[in-house]
Amino acid sequence: MEKAQAGNKVYLRIIYLVSILIPMIVAFLIYFPAKLGIAGDWVKLLPGLHATINSMTVLTLIAALIAIKNGNIKVHRSFMFASLFLGVLFLLSYVLYHSSVESVKFGDLNHDGQLNEEELALAGTSRVVYLVILASHILLSILVVPFVLFAFYYALTDQIARHKRMVKFTYPVWLYVSITGVIVYFMIKPYYFL
Repeated sequence: MEKAQAGNKVYLRIIYLVSILIPMIVAFLIYFPAKLGIAGDWVKLLPGLHATINSMTVLTLIAALIAIKNGNIKVHRSFMFASLFLGVLFLLSYVLYHSSVESVKFGDLNHDGQLNEEELALAGTSRVVYLVILASHILLSILVVPFVLFAFYYALTDQIARHKRMVKFTYPVWLYVSITGVIVYFMIKPYYFL
């Protein structure tokens, strides 16, 4: 019994550590003044991949919900592991992209990294809508990580009551983050310079 509790504490510490490190690493890479430049121009294609991964995550999350509503735990679990795998793949690709390329600004038509008055005027209220969606997407993507990890932990350790309580909040947030990831991509896509 003591070994199991010690093992549980290790997993819980890992969840806390990962939940803190992920946003710190991403923020560092986005705001670090010098880009690593470890990749070639192909890295500029990654935002499209990110939208594809987010779209696939939406589909696997919905499929997992349908499976559990139909009482098929095995299929539910498979789709949830697929969602988690896609999340990890997204994160790795996202870190690679932001460590290599400057962030694109919504409305930057001439691709100079600055928004002049004319570009701001042309972007208009669509820029505000974009920024609100982006802000909610980023904030919730940071907040949902520990909840996702705890939901998986509770499911894998057969703490189903705790798992169910956790996913009542976690599932819709994860789904929202995945959907808004696709929306954000299509809204900013016209401003990417390939």
